[in-house]
Amino acid sequence: MEASRWAPDTTELREGSAGLSARPRRLRRLANLRRLVRETRLVIDNLIYPLFVVHDGPKEEIPSMPGIHRWPVELLPAEAEEVAGLDIPAVILFGLPAAKDAQGSEAYAADGVVQRAVRAIKAAVPELVVMTDVCLCEYTDHGHCGIVRDGQVLNDETLDVLGRVAVSHAVAGADVVAPSAMMDGQVGAIRAALDEAGFPQVAILAYAAKYASAFYGPFRDAADSAPAFGDRRGYQMDPPNAREALREVALDIQEGADIVMVKPALAYLDVIRRVRDAFDHPLAAYNVSGEYSMVKAAAQRGWIDERAAALEMLTAIRRAGPDMILTYFAKDAARWLREGD
Repeated sequence: MEASRWAPDTTELREGSAGLSARPRRLRRLANLRRLVRETRLVIDNLIYPLFVVHDGPKEEIPSMPGIHRWPVELLPAEAEEVAGLDIPAVILFGLPAAKDAQGSEAYAADGVVQRAVRAIKAAVPELVVMTDVCLCEYTDHGHCGIVRDGQVLNDETLDVLGRVAVSHAVAGADVVAPSAMMDGQVGAIRAALDEAGFPQVAILAYAAKYASAFYGPFRDAADSAPAFGDRRGYQMDPPNAREALREVALDIQEGADIVMVKPALAYLDVIRRVRDAFDHPLAAYNVSGEYSMVKAAAQRGWIDERAAALEMLTAIRRAGPDMILTYFAKDAARWLREGD
């Protein structure tokens, strides 16, 4: 059989060190040599920083996510300025409403928490890209991502509501809306709603392959979004499935998604790679709350080096192929990368 170009025949090279011509270690011995041959580069341009926002009150650290806070709208401009000062190009907003109801009505209210937050950030740092999560789970009293009737999450009835949410975010000044409800047809419905409302310039980042993952626990604490009954396995993807992810991504692209995303990241690096290989479309990966909190918890106990582990993790995600990474480590990673890691 013809030898692969990636696996040269080294039968005779190992017979004696004097005759050993293949020495990969030659390019590892100096830091600058390693830089020259580095295949994957994590840079600040790859990072998107998630922010949890509330109407008012104090800045409050989230116990299960050390270093991450719920931000009152009045303090957001200063935080946005810090993010922009680190050269991080974008934030994504998750809102905690003043009140919840069965329809999640604050999600599309003109004075809703995300709408207020978008206006505050854009007034302070207009060049910062503002993305908004488009879902209902934080806003409904039942905690599900769509309209519920008789204990069932209704797909088609939810689409119009998601369109209203996206348009309200666009009116407030959002640059990108990010539907995460995993309702069939949500991207097409939102694209139609945005275009009809006069916002063809607003982009869509689709949570195209969002899995029903065990790694969302800290986020649900942060956003107060745990379902009041049942779970979300009826609409989020089944973790064992990878081929299905390609179908989901293809559908979202057909419906008008400008960026597609795989969530979570670490347990789904194979899925990210498959999507990257199959589609030449801007691709995001979400380094989710559970992945963040595991590193934080282990580092606090002295079991791992937080900085080294976080950068290795983000580099591994980047190596799988995404163009951008949503991560709670974004600010720390930006500082570390500036220092030369």
